[in-house]
Amino acid sequence: MTTATAVVAGHGLALRRSLLLSSPQGKPSCASFSARALQPAARSLLTVATPSRTSRCRSVSSESSTAAAAETADEEEPKSLEENEEAEEEVDPLAEVCYLDPEADAEGIREWELDFCSRPILDARGKKVWELVVCDPTLSLQFTRFFPNTSINSVTLRDSLASVATTLGVPLPDRARFFRSQMQTIISRACNELGVKAVPSRRCVSLLLWLEERYETVYSRHPGFQAGTKPLLTLDNPFATSLPENLFGDKWAFVQLPFSAVREEVESLERRYAFGAGLDLDLLGFELDEDTLVPGVAVESSRAKPLAAWMNGLEICAVEVDTGRANLILSAGVSTRYVYAGYQKSGATTQEAEAWEAAKKACGGLHFLAIQENLNSDGCVGFWLLLDLPPPPV
Repeated sequence: MTTATAVVAGHGLALRRSLLLSSPQGKPSCASFSARALQPAARSLLTVATPSRTSRCRSVSSESSTAAAAETADEEEPKSLEENEEAEEEVDPLAEVCYLDPEADAEGIREWELDFCSRPILDARGKKVWELVVCDPTLSLQFTRFFPNTSINSVTLRDSLASVATTLGVPLPDRARFFRSQMQTIISRACNELGVKAVPSRRCVSLLLWLEERYETVYSRHPGFQAGTKPLLTLDNPFATSLPENLFGDKWAFVQLPFSAVREEVESLERRYAFGAGLDLDLLGFELDEDTLVPGVAVESSRAKPLAAWMNGLEICAVEVDTGRANLILSAGVSTRYVYAGYQKSGATTQEAEAWEAAKKACGGLHFLAIQENLNSDGCVGFWLLLDLPPPPV
């Protein structure tokens, strides 16, 4: 048994108490104090504004002129709701997107996110249409192309990815993330032939939100749209397995950071941390108050740097609590789930775990994982900003 201090935000309160933590299968508990000094419970905690999920994606067809529209936007009077709705209705669901932000550093776009899957659309033959969707994490690059179901193979994908680079005048990326495990063979083969590293990962946040937007603005307005059609390739959600030996920490705890501090941690990742991953909070439309407390899990380890290095290769995407089994579940890659840590189940610990999940939901799914060297550290050796997202509608 190990005693750790846990700070949990929930129901408008911050709870600070000692929590008895037990480890699964006799392993040490993972993680303990916060990534930064925590705010005292006397502060008004968890006054949150649920983040706007209105996607900032720009579905721009190759025929449209986004640059010209942007130049005249400031000179025009605000449009009425009816005019905006009419403008949305003018989107051509048959048009393919081929867009590069003219202000973007084309040479600096080194990572792509891609999806290659069927859509809820039937072609003239009554067969499902497939689509390639490619973007970068900032949505400065956007590309889509439709395919008949008879052309689905690694050669088609390889040639199409090459055409993204040549058409938009950008280099092929170093890495390409994808989130469908069923497409791993085709995507990996196509990327390998282009010298691109294929990375199975659910950290395709910009892509997932863009697909959600395209479902509403493109697929559902397509003449071949089939309402109620379930995705052909659903996301895996396997049972959690045992955590590898090298990923165990010494202690762990539920913690919280003000949204302003979370921003600082993300901004300093490249400057101070060797390990971790952030999210573009502005692009994602998060509009939380600066003092809103964001929940997280902090891990203390005497070998913090090696632990953070191993964790960095996992493509960590989420942490959740299984209150029934009194475990933390770590999700990584596209279909990997680990029993990350356990705690002694009681009424009090269950309440704290439920409050932590409630706080995460109140923050629009935003949470974090931090790795530290000891309880009194002011900084982190590793920091991952995470986001719970529902599966895409396609």
